[in-house]
Amino acid sequence: MSAQSKIATHLEEQSTAQRNIGRLLVKCSDKPGIVSAVSTFLLQYEANIVESSQYSTDPEGGMFYLRIAFHLDNLLDKKEEMEEDFNNIAEQYEMDYHFSYAVELKRTAIFVSKEPYCLMELLWEWQNGDLNTDIVVVISNHEDARGMVEALGIPFHYIPANKDIRQEVEKQQVKLMEEYDVDVLVLARYMQILTPEFVSHFPNQIINIHHSFLPAFIGARPYERAFGRGVKLIGATSHYVTNDLDEGPIIEQDIERVDHRDDIVQLKKIGRTIERRVLARAVKWHLEDRVIVENNKTIVFQ
Repeated sequence: MSAQSKIATHLEEQSTAQRNIGRLLVKCSDKPGIVSAVSTFLLQYEANIVESSQYSTDPEGGMFYLRIAFHLDNLLDKKEEMEEDFNNIAEQYEMDYHFSYAVELKRTAIFVSKEPYCLMELLWEWQNGDLNTDIVVVISNHEDARGMVEALGIPFHYIPANKDIRQEVEKQQVKLMEEYDVDVLVLARYMQILTPEFVSHFPNQIINIHHSFLPAFIGARPYERAFGRGVKLIGATSHYVTNDLDEGPIIEQDIERVDHRDDIVQLKKIGRTIERRVLARAVKWHLEDRVIVENNKTIVFQ
């Protein structure tokens, strides 16, 4: 069996297993009775709550956030009726809410430049069944990753990019996102700055990864400068992309301790390992609807 066939079979098995799993995200002002109202609503449909997480910023006038995953037989046949009925509760509590369904996989595009390690991690997690998504396209300003991508049956588009042709390049990229009906864009070490116009097309849909030295070591050669300062902690940050460069809502971070025995090469190896796992976790949580964005912060129900 080819790699493409194995992946297709695995995705189909995942889809079958997730067919009756729904998710509900809620954001509203905190007040008594919200959890009771939502739970009673699901009970009326004979839905079984399989996971529930909530957070209140302040029980006296703060904001309330809720994520519930539930199982319901023949869910897809009932979802429209459920969503319509839930409007009554949403209006009562002035909720901002969103239903999603595990079987309806988000369509993901991955952007990459020359360094493939974050892309490879995502592809491995996807093949292994730990990223429930449909990777529909990979876009790069270099040809280096074409072989590994096309070997998995994923379309690969090479679009040279630099600051002089940025607008033309982004028009091509937006067109591809529309053609592939993309839900999520992952910047897996894509070393190009996105314009505000491009970002505006995909609010809270673009996920980026970078080292965590910012803002101390902005620009080129951050590991060399960090080494020169004797930095003892290195890490990575994954966040949603906004028009403020590298300052969007943070989804996930991680660090590792280093010391004087680690040279620049070793620091870079450690940093890349952290970047890979942080990006994979951030993408996974987004795909599973575990993230609520509130202004420039996130509530992440891990």
